[in-house]
Amino acid sequence: MTETTKRVLVTGAGGFIGSHLVERLVRDGHKVRALVHYNSRNDWGNLELIDPAVKREIEVVTGDIADPFLVRHATKRVQLVYHLSSLIAIPYSYVAPQSYVQTNVQGAINVLQAARDEGVERVVHTSTSECYGTAQYVPIDEKHPLQGQSPYSASKIGADMLAESYWRSFELPVAIIRPFNTFGPRQSARAVIPTIISQALKGGTIKLGSLSPTRDMNFVDNTIDGFLAVASHPDAVGQVFNIGSGREISVGDLARLIVGLVGSSSEVVEDSQRIRPVNSEVERLLCDHGKASQLLGWTPRVDLEEGLQRSIEWFRRHLDRYKTDIYNV
Repeated sequence: MTETTKRVLVTGAGGFIGSHLVERLVRDGHKVRALVHYNSRNDWGNLELIDPAVKREIEVVTGDIADPFLVRHATKRVQLVYHLSSLIAIPYSYVAPQSYVQTNVQGAINVLQAARDEGVERVVHTSTSECYGTAQYVPIDEKHPLQGQSPYSASKIGADMLAESYWRSFELPVAIIRPFNTFGPRQSARAVIPTIISQALKGGTIKLGSLSPTRDMNFVDNTIDGFLAVASHPDAVGQVFNIGSGREISVGDLARLIVGLVGSSSEVVEDSQRIRPVNSEVERLLCDHGKASQLLGWTPRVDLEEGLQRSIEWFRRHLDRYKTDIYNV
C-alpha cells in the first residue's frame, strides 16, 4: 500500500451502493474488508455481480451488523470505515419497524463504538434524504429540519444523531453523507427506477405508488464520488453533506421518461397497494449540494438521462433477476 491507500471496512457491502463503493475502492488500490449479512447460502449479495478479478481482492466477512462482537471483529486493523449497512425499504418498515431499530440504530452504535475502541481514522456514516421528510423549503440544504415520516426515516435520524453525538462527545472522526435518491445497475426493485425499468422491459402496465411526489435522482457513480470526497477531505469531519443532483422530477414524469427511453408503449398507473399512508408520503425532495461542492469540490458527473440509459442497458441483461409481477415491499 502507498500513503494514499487505506485498510478499509465497508459495511452493507452486499447492497446496491455498497457493492459499487467496494468495486471503486479496490480499483483505487485500497485493501477492502467487506461486511455482508450472514446467510446459510454464503451469498454475498451484489458482490456476486462485480468483476471476478475485483472480487478476488476483497476480504469478505459475513455477520449481522446488530451484533457488537461481530462488528468489533470486522473493525480490527482498519483505518477507514464506510458504514452503509441498513434496512432501507420504506414499505417494509411499516410492517417490521422494530427490525429497523435493531439494524439501523443498534448497528450504527455498534460501528461507532467499535471504531472508537479501535482508533479508526475516520468513519463515513450513511444517512438518507428521507430524513428531511417533505420539503419545508427547496432546495433542501443541510440545515433543513429532520422529520420522521416513516419508521425507516425515524431510525435513520436516530442513527445520524448517534453519529453526531460520538463526534461531539468523544471526538470520533465521523462525517455524515446524506445521499438523495441514488439509482443505477444492481439496484433492487424496492426502489422506483428499477421498478419502472423492469416493468417497462417486460411490457404491460407499469404499476407504481403515487405519481405526483418529486425526487432528486442521482446516478450511483456520482454518489460514490461523494463517498470518496467525504472520506478524504480533512475538513469533512463533524459535518453533514447532501449528495444529490440538484434536479427534481415527479414519479409520473420519471416513468414516462423511462418508457420513452426503453421504447415501450406501457401505460403508467397508480396502484393503491403501493401508495404510502398520507402523512408518511414525502411529497418533494430537491437537493442543495452547495456545501459539498464548495467544501469538497464534488459535483455530479452523470446526468439523469445518461444514468437511465446506462441503467436500462444493465437491466436488459439481468431482467430475469426481477419479479415484476410481485409488489416488493
